[in-house]
Amino acid sequence: MILKNLKLTSFKNHPESTFEFGERINCVLGKNGMGKTNLLDAIYYLSFTKSAVGSQDKLAITQEHRAFTLHGSYQDLTIALQFEKGKVKTLKIDGQEPERLSDVIGKVPLVIVLPDDTSMIKEGSEERRKFFDGALSQFDAEYLKALLKYNKVLKQRNSLLKIEDGRKLNQKLLETYDDQLIPLAIEISKKRQEMKEVFLPFLQKNYADLHDGGEVPDLNFKSHVNDDFEDRFKANTQKDQIMQRTLMGSHKDDFEFLLDGELIKKFGSQGQQKTFIIALKLALYDFLKEKTGKKPLLLLDDIFDKLDDSRIELLVSLLLNHERFQQIFITDARKDRSKELFKGEKEVNFIEIAP
Repeated sequence: MILKNLKLTSFKNHPESTFEFGERINCVLGKNGMGKTNLLDAIYYLSFTKSAVGSQDKLAITQEHRAFTLHGSYQDLTIALQFEKGKVKTLKIDGQEPERLSDVIGKVPLVIVLPDDTSMIKEGSEERRKFFDGALSQFDAEYLKALLKYNKVLKQRNSLLKIEDGRKLNQKLLETYDDQLIPLAIEISKKRQEMKEVFLPFLQKNYADLHDGGEVPDLNFKSHVNDDFEDRFKANTQKDQIMQRTLMGSHKDDFEFLLDGELIKKFGSQGQQKTFIIALKLALYDFLKEKTGKKPLLLLDDIFDKLDDSRIELLVSLLLNHERFQQIFITDARKDRSKELFKGEKEVNFIEIAP
């Protein structure tokens, strides 16, 4: 996939900005606070209809404005997205509104690497689930449909458990939710387990490419959604009511990240954790390329920070492989560093964002 140009209107600190991109490596340079990450976030929005770095659309609107608009022209399609305070978000693909916002997911496969991605290692299971859910959703429309429905029914079931606190539970309504939730949980967790098995070799290869120390990464999928899940789920209703939330299901699945058999969260150094995350994201790139037949957009935000010189050299040599990668976006607050790293490369486009 190739993003040819992008127009941002009232988006964060870009009141009105237009960018033209090269087909290979685009280095976005400028001091911190100039809007480099916001530019990447705008590209991410067009692939997922949401921010990679924030939870509320209204926070993406330039101060004292009421709406933001994004318009991207790709090699073979256009995507436009608008959000106005007090209204629903609107999306157009080649000028036509799809039935659902989620219909755009997978149109432009994308992988983004952010400085805070190590939270996947340090924080709870939700961040790790989101990573693998995002991977599956970009090529498996049925998985995305099941996941969206599961989350909707789970929210309804939890609301019922809170409403009925201290009162007789509406068993009929609860059974209606359970009859929907249980098969969805089985389907989702099964596909996550399959994803882990297929994805692992991509991770191990990319980690070895980034670090020649002989360490071996691994993934461990943990879930209580198994053969007797339905019986255990229904038997847990009383506990659910006491806790006012659903205690079992796919929303409790976890992916453990290991290095040489040990949890990297506990025993990995800062450099090992950073390398693991970059390898994880590059593995996702290779995985999506194989599954979709398209080369995803690759967005790298402050990628060189916290990497030693040897890892930076290995990473740059990987990115320069035009047969493997297509369009790449890299941000760097140290413009001299990027210009030196890519010195003499003809396929590098430098974009400087000034105050």
